[in-house]
Parts: sequence; C-alpha cells; structure tokens
Amino acid sequence: MILTFHNNCFFYSVSAKALGVATPRKPVLSVSARKIKDNAADWHNLILKWESLSDAGFATANNIANLKISLLSKDKIELESSSPASDKNEEKPYPECNKELEMLCEELQATLDGLTKIQGKMEKLTSTTKGICDLENYHYGEESQRPPLFHTWPTAHFYAVSRRLSDMYRKELLLKRTIVEELAHSSDHDLALSYLSMWLHQPYVENASQLLLEGMLLETGHRTL
Repeated sequence: MILTFHNNCFFYSVSAKALGVATPRKPVLSVSARKIKDNAADWHNLILKWESLSDAGFATANNIANLKISLLSKDKIELESSSPASDKNEEKPYPECNKELEMLCEELQATLDGLTKIQGKMEKLTSTTKGICDLENYHYGEESQRPPLFHTWPTAHFYAVSRRLSDMYRKELLLKRTIVEELAHSSDHDLALSYLSMWLHQPYVENASQLLLEGMLLETGHRTL
C-alpha cells in the first residue's frame, strides 16, 4: 500500500500483490513429477531411435540373406556341373562375395551394438522410475491415498508401464542377437527368410507398446486430447 498526497487530499494506492491477487502461472511440477515427465519424453525418443536403427538393420540383414542365397546358388550350380571325379565337398572360393559378406556382417553387428545401447538406456529409465516409487513408498508408508503426480496414474503405474516396455525390448534384443549370429551361417533359404521376417516384425514388441507409450505421454502432458 502506497500513501500519496495530491490537491490537499491523501490517496491510497494498493498493489495487486498486497490484495493477494497474483498473475496466473503454470503449476510448478515436483522433482519426482518432472523426472517422470522427462522419462516419458526419453521413452518416446528412444523408441523412435530403435525403430530407425532396426529398419536400417533389416536392410543390412536383407542384403546378407540375398548374398548368402546367391553364394549357395553358385555352389549348387557348380556342384551339379562338376565331374564325378571332383571333390563334391570342396569349398568354392568367392573372394569378392566373401569380403562383401564380411563387411555386411560387421555393419549388422554395429547396428546390434546400437540397439543394445538403446535398450540399456530403457533399463535405466525403468530403474529411475522404480527409485521414485520407492521414495514415495518411504514417504507415504502404508497410506493408500496418495495424490497422483499428474492426472490419474499412480506413480506405480508409470513403473509398471516402463517395466513392461523394457521387457519387450530386452526380449527383442535377444532375438536380434540370435539372428545376427546365425544369419550369415545359414545354408537354408527358408530359414534365412524366417530370420528376416522375425527381424522385421519384431514379435516381442507387442502391439500394446504404442498404446502404453501414448498413454504415458498423455498422462504427463506431452500429448493433448
């Protein structure tokens, strides 16, 4: 409140702050809420990176399968046209093709290494969310009524979603590792195609994964209705 004098009269000037009127501001998130919101954004970015890298890996795996099938076809043709006296078990050298195959295998291994790093970061996000749950449990004890950090999801649900997503990608990573180890050594055309199909369709990444991610983004305010 400010007292002023004008034309022999006193006037009182009262600020909005003195009246308790404040300019509306966005609510400040707690440290835990901010961390979970950041984690949700990280989940979104990591899954995008996974899909991009997985697509690149499929292209490489497809080249490996095609080259391997080509080599097997050449072996079959030469075996059928060889004389009975020739050694049927003799390995036919194809230096250029073998070098290309080796380079493709190294490229696919690099892709797998990238996917491994991404899945490791997913595990860290899940671990961080569990830590927030543990902190909340310590703070509230056995109380059942806990205020949600955002809208409706309890903190434990964020952990459950993170754990489920992380498990999906962990299993998918193990499958892709097996494909990388076996694809270049496969001598069966149908088996090679099966490996390609498994890499492309990612059977362990459930259809619900996108719904879980979108739910987390919506709950934390990254998505709007």
